[in-house]
Amino acid sequence: MKSKLMSAMMVVLTVTAMLLMTQGCTENQRAAHLGGSQTVRLPQGQRLIAATWKGKEGDNLWYLTEDIGGAIPRTLTFAEDSSYGLLNGKVVFIESK
Repeated sequence: MKSKLMSAMMVVLTVTAMLLMTQGCTENQRAAHLGGSQTVRLPQGQRLIAATWKGKEGDNLWYLTEDIGGAIPRTLTFAEDSSYGLLNGKVVFIESK
């Protein structure tokens, strides 16, 4: 009985710790470090050229845009391919005219 109670308490503590850790993160940090996803709607009339993570912790998302001109708006995915396949983050960029 004690063993089941201890196991249940460990699960509750682990889940609580994970929730507290992710609540203090920005959407950028979750996508960059915890395998989360983020959607960026580009300003109307702009198209994506490039995107990268910058900053001391690598959690600042920078992206380069240009005038969309006559191009058809696209939806693009900037995705991580980590070494072990765990915690792969992604950012979806949505263009519009």
